[in-house]
Amino acid sequence: MLSDDFKVLVHNAVGDTALADAEGLEALRVAFLGKSGHVTLQLKSLGGMDPEARKAAGAEINTLKTLITDAIIARRAALDEAALAARLSAERIDVTQPPRPEPVGAIHPLSRTMEEIAAIFGAMGFAIKDGPDIENDWNNFSALNIPAHHPARAMMDTFYLNANANARPAVLRTHTSPVQIRTMLNEQPPIRIIVPGRTFRADHDATHSPMFHQCEGLVIGEGITLGHLKGCLIDFLRAFFDNPALPVRFRASYFPFTEPSMEVDIGWNRKTGEIGGGTDWLEILGSGMVHPNVLANCGIDPRKYQGFAFGVGLERITMLKHGIADLRLFYESDVRWLRHYGFSPLSPASLHEGI
Repeated sequence: MLSDDFKVLVHNAVGDTALADAEGLEALRVAFLGKSGHVTLQLKSLGGMDPEARKAAGAEINTLKTLITDAIIARRAALDEAALAARLSAERIDVTQPPRPEPVGAIHPLSRTMEEIAAIFGAMGFAIKDGPDIENDWNNFSALNIPAHHPARAMMDTFYLNANANARPAVLRTHTSPVQIRTMLNEQPPIRIIVPGRTFRADHDATHSPMFHQCEGLVIGEGITLGHLKGCLIDFLRAFFDNPALPVRFRASYFPFTEPSMEVDIGWNRKTGEIGGGTDWLEILGSGMVHPNVLANCGIDPRKYQGFAFGVGLERITMLKHGIADLRLFYESDVRWLRHYGFSPLSPASLHEGI
């Protein structure tokens, strides 16, 4: 049976729990219920008793263990409640005071343009692809029919990394066309994708930036013609500029990765800047039928498959649509500018509601 001294010890300890703080409460639990606690030692001593004495002592010890455990749990709940009350009292706020007004955020015009393009081409069945900003020479130039000696590389004077004598350096991509190459290398036709993203070239003035955004498109399949290219781009431009009668003109041009190649112009008024008005023309994007060499470089049989590609500068069409005069303003992080040209995050681009 338990000694009188042990009973007194337990009685006093349980009585003192009403005065214990959280640390004292934990110390009490360890002293009685821990691996070397008083109750634990008493339980271990049962093995040396005869069966009758063990039964009686075990019941008594278990009763005391339950009593201590319940007392500790009750005291811990009281301490937690007191701590919460103290915290609520200390952190009380005056709800009658009006909150300070927080500035309303806005979607950046470039982000909005990407949303609109995704909505338009998504309705045409295009998928969106993405790729790394740092590319190898093959994906950025050679696979696109731009070998090392080609003068088109000089037109894309850009930023190289890890230059050494044993290998061609990596490059910050000069267009999003490398994603087209990656897609053609990894997927079989039919292919219908758009590729929005950052690009890098060594330009910096009111209409150029060392870092800017493009959206390129690629369609590969059997029987693809210039008619498909023209229809796709005319529909896109008229939807984007919200002008069903927008004049669109295709001019012969040259790009190493397309043949034939065409610049695309839209009607506008040079004096007023009105899109679709006047008798002037404004170059808006480049396009063409995918060069057979590009298809062959990606393992696609140009005798069976044809395709078209196009590319448009996102800053350029955003400036035209919203009357922004200087491209550099896109990157100056001026909150006043963003409040003026930005868009509500609660009104996403949708063809159903109108771009």
